[in-house]
Amino acid sequence: MRLRLLPSSFENDGAASSRQHLTCFVINGNVAVDAGSLAMAVTAEERTQIRDVVLTHAHLDHIAGLPLFIDDQFSELTEAVRVHATTDVIEVLERDVFNWSVYPRFSELTNEFGKVMEYHPFEQGSEFRVGELLFEAVGVNHKVPCSGFIISDDSASIAITGDTANMDSFWENVNARRLNALLIECAFPNDLAELAAMSCHLTPAGLAEELEKLKDRSCETLVINIKPSYREKVLREIEGLGISGLDDLKVGKVYEWGRSTISSNHAGS
Repeated sequence: MRLRLLPSSFENDGAASSRQHLTCFVINGNVAVDAGSLAMAVTAEERTQIRDVVLTHAHLDHIAGLPLFIDDQFSELTEAVRVHATTDVIEVLERDVFNWSVYPRFSELTNEFGKVMEYHPFEQGSEFRVGELLFEAVGVNHKVPCSGFIISDDSASIAITGDTANMDSFWENVNARRLNALLIECAFPNDLAELAAMSCHLTPAGLAEELEKLKDRSCETLVINIKPSYREKVLREIEGLGISGLDDLKVGKVYEWGRSTISSNHAGS
């Protein structure tokens, strides 16, 4: 299984920045989990291969690139872009984004080949297949309805929390599996614990408490969704936890988890 976090901000020289304003993971080159920077940062090959988008929730930093991704390819889509989401998220998309005022309602439109977008709803606690991947949706603790996922193929299993504060059911499901990797959020530094609690996010201190609930600590553990304004401070505080094997997920880096080896390489290498 291969995973890459797409870039969403840039340095003065135009190079991709490590700051994460938007969230979009591409798995195996053809499935997107969230769509924050989907239209802006996929490769030309990925643009033609990605036809499944699985959403954790409907906050803008996780969906911003979805309308543009479909719009860019509208006349060329030979199959619909399949948006996998809970009914709560689908209702938000139809009411607040694809509502003809903000953007066209692509679920009602066709090109010469047929539909350009269709919804595939799932429920929390359910399993569903997206190509070669098996997703298990697990509710997490965020300000709006939000899903974490355990994602498996025939060679590896990973878990992604999405945005969340402290949680329990997610860990019950994770601890029943043997994971190759865990991707867990940590948005704010410790001195903004009150803001983190109000918005249902984790701080490094909260992250440490959550990882105590993980029984098998041998899997690769990678921090995601750090607020860009606090990135350096959060990383210093995470390092200060002294938790072996804990690192941040690097933007643009291709992570690969397989049957007998776990490795990571830079994109293009």
